[in-house]
Amino acid sequence: MKARVHVMLKSGVLDPQGEAVRHALGSMGFGGVEAVRQGKVIELDLAETDAAKAKATVTEMCEKLLANTVIESYSVELA
Repeated sequence: MKARVHVMLKSGVLDPQGEAVRHALGSMGFGGVEAVRQGKVIELDLAETDAAKAKATVTEMCEKLLANTVIESYSVELA
Protein backbone atom coordinates (compact mmCIF):
# COMPACT_ATOMS: atom_id res chain seq x y z
CA MET A 1 0.00 0.00 0.00
CA LYS A 2 1.21 3.51 -0.77
CA ALA A 3 0.75 6.52 1.46
CA ARG A 4 1.24 10.14 0.54
CA VAL A 5 1.66 12.75 3.27
CA HIS A 6 1.22 16.46 2.50
CA VAL A 7 2.88 18.75 5.05
CA MET A 8 2.28 22.52 5.05
CA LEU A 9 3.03 25.33 7.45
CA LYS A 10 -0.02 26.32 9.44
CA SER A 11 -1.82 29.56 8.60
CA GLY A 12 -0.17 32.50 10.27
CA VAL A 13 3.29 30.89 10.35
CA LEU A 14 5.84 32.90 8.36
CA ASP A 15 6.89 31.07 5.18
CA PRO A 16 10.20 32.62 4.02
CA GLN A 17 10.66 30.05 1.23
CA GLY A 18 7.19 30.73 -0.10
CA GLU A 19 7.85 34.48 0.00
CA ALA A 20 11.15 34.00 -1.88
CA VAL A 21 9.33 32.00 -4.57
CA ARG A 22 6.61 34.68 -4.83
CA HIS A 23 9.24 37.38 -5.23
CA ALA A 24 11.18 35.36 -7.84
CA LEU A 25 8.02 34.71 -9.85
CA GLY A 26 7.29 38.44 -9.87
CA SER A 27 10.85 39.16 -11.02
CA MET A 28 10.38 36.70 -13.86
CA GLY A 29 7.29 38.52 -15.11
CA PHE A 30 4.62 36.32 -13.52
CA GLY A 31 2.46 39.08 -12.08
CA GLY A 32 -0.61 38.57 -9.98
CA VAL A 33 0.84 35.98 -7.60
CA GLU A 34 -0.22 37.39 -4.25
CA ALA A 35 1.01 34.62 -1.96
CA VAL A 36 2.93 31.34 -2.08
CA ARG A 37 2.99 28.66 0.61
CA GLN A 38 5.61 25.97 0.18
CA GLY A 39 5.28 22.52 1.68
CA LYS A 40 6.50 18.99 1.18
CA VAL A 41 5.13 15.67 -0.01
CA ILE A 42 6.37 12.41 1.47
CA GLU A 43 5.55 9.11 -0.26
CA LEU A 44 5.75 5.86 1.67
CA ASP A 45 5.53 2.27 0.45
CA LEU A 46 3.96 0.22 3.23
CA ALA A 47 3.75 -3.53 3.74
CA GLU A 48 0.43 -3.06 5.58
CA THR A 49 -2.66 -4.08 3.58
CA ASP A 50 -5.34 -2.93 6.02
CA ALA A 51 -6.20 0.71 5.20
CA ALA A 52 -7.26 1.65 8.73
CA LYS A 53 -4.07 0.26 10.26
CA ALA A 54 -1.94 1.90 7.57
CA LYS A 55 -3.55 5.30 8.14
CA ALA A 56 -3.11 4.97 11.90
CA THR A 57 0.56 4.05 11.47
CA VAL A 58 1.27 6.90 9.05
CA THR A 59 -0.54 9.34 11.34
CA GLU A 60 1.70 8.21 14.20
CA MET A 61 4.75 8.69 11.94
CA CYS A 62 3.60 12.23 11.19
CA GLU A 63 3.03 13.05 14.85
CA LYS A 64 6.47 11.70 15.87
CA LEU A 65 8.74 12.59 12.93
CA LEU A 66 7.37 13.65 9.56
CA ALA A 67 5.66 16.89 10.62
CA ASN A 68 6.44 19.48 13.26
CA THR A 69 2.88 19.69 14.56
CA VAL A 70 3.58 22.92 16.43
CA ILE A 71 3.93 24.85 13.15
CA GLU A 72 2.85 22.38 10.44
CA SER A 73 -0.34 20.61 9.48
CA TYR A 74 -0.51 17.40 7.47
CA SER A 75 -2.89 15.20 5.56
CA VAL A 76 -2.59 11.51 4.70
CA GLU A 77 -3.77 9.84 1.48
CA LEU A 78 -3.70 6.08 0.91
CA ALA A 79 -3.61 4.38 -2.47
